[in-house]
Amino acid sequence: MNPRVTQVVPHDDYTLTLTFANAQVRTFDVKPYLGQGIFTELQDPAFFKSVRVSMGTLCWPGGQDFCPDTLYEKSLPVAS
Repeated sequence: MNPRVTQVVPHDDYTLTLTFANAQVRTFDVKPYLGQGIFTELQDPAFFKSVRVSMGTLCWPGGQDFCPDTLYEKSLPVAS
């Protein structure tokens, strides 16, 4: 099991800076998902930025979320 998200910072380019429970900071690109089903709502910049951490993963008011394992495995480490 991968570590869970503890903090999220959304960016204008539809990426998210994620801090995980193991203190790793990684970047997750949401752009590949924006045209798919429920994720199309995330194309609205204000809605995209309404992302919150909930129970170790991310969620939006419209019910969109990502599996915490996907967030970890598909994100890239931020260079320190």
